[in-house]
Amino acid sequence: MRRSVLFVLVFLLLLGAVAADEAVLIDFATLTADYPADNPRHNERTLVDYSIAAGTSFTEEEKAEMRISLAIDSWEVDLASSSRNVTTIADSMVRSAPVRAGASRYEGETVMGVRVRFPTEPFNSWALIRPPFEIPAFADLEVVDDTGQLVVPQEEQGRGRKFDNFGVVKNVGVLRSVSMNVHGLNFPHSIAIVLQDENNREHEILMGNLQFDGWRTLEWRNPSYISEVRNREVRTMPLYPNLSPMRKLIGIRVYRDASQVGGDFITYIKDISLTYDRAVLQLERDIDDEAVWGILQTREETRRDAELRRLGNIQVLRYLEDRKMHDPDAIDG
Repeated sequence: MRRSVLFVLVFLLLLGAVAADEAVLIDFATLTADYPADNPRHNERTLVDYSIAAGTSFTEEEKAEMRISLAIDSWEVDLASSSRNVTTIADSMVRSAPVRAGASRYEGETVMGVRVRFPTEPFNSWALIRPPFEIPAFADLEVVDDTGQLVVPQEEQGRGRKFDNFGVVKNVGVLRSVSMNVHGLNFPHSIAIVLQDENNREHEILMGNLQFDGWRTLEWRNPSYISEVRNREVRTMPLYPNLSPMRKLIGIRVYRDASQVGGDFITYIKDISLTYDRAVLQLERDIDDEAVWGILQTREETRRDAELRRLGNIQVLRYLEDRKMHDPDAIDG
């Protein structure tokens, strides 16, 4: 009897060791514009305030409008330096793309539509589809209160969960696979995902070719993944705050080969998911370490503030440039 119980325990232990979790890194169907209600431009769940970069010449009303989010239409396309000119920059963009009723997949949902204008000359090129700001890994979830201000509910203080599954996945040990649902239009280009880990190291994962028509799930399987427990390096490591493994999305890169056709390129992206081994078996500990010490948020605070100021400076300059542009409907004073 004792031997059978021991066998079951060993079996469950091995099963748990080789089993992997799956989480959505980002789902663009959840990033539709829903705020403000009268003129939706932002995604309320991922709203960020960058008014800290504004000077004293702006009114409080203008500062209240200085917000940005991960709403699909806010994402940007960066081209390789050799491919940047007035035409390619102006014609490379991201837009919300509703899926029609009766579609085979994702009926009635909204996905990310991407247009890239590659040069027609025969040389290698790439385009990076990136969020409007670097996604913070540890930021508290904020909500819009009755006065329109962004506030952190008491139960969310110190949790750092604002962008969990909105570009960030926590407790990631070893990546087992990455999958991506993408709609191809027979373009002979390749697509890759750029991730960043807890040590700020970037990892680019080539997902495959886009030369197909319709929806397809592209999948990358880690060739270095060891599924046999006995062959793994087994060791213990200090936990909080040393062990905070995560992956966050830096962007999605499309490669165009010199031998392939240039010009306009179109694709649609629904979501990205990760399959991974957990770094820690149990996240809900008896004591919430981060709520007590706040070390992870403190580590990222300086970097996050610098990013907000960079973002704010760009957005403020764009705001001023928009005010200076000629308005044909304006009446000259």
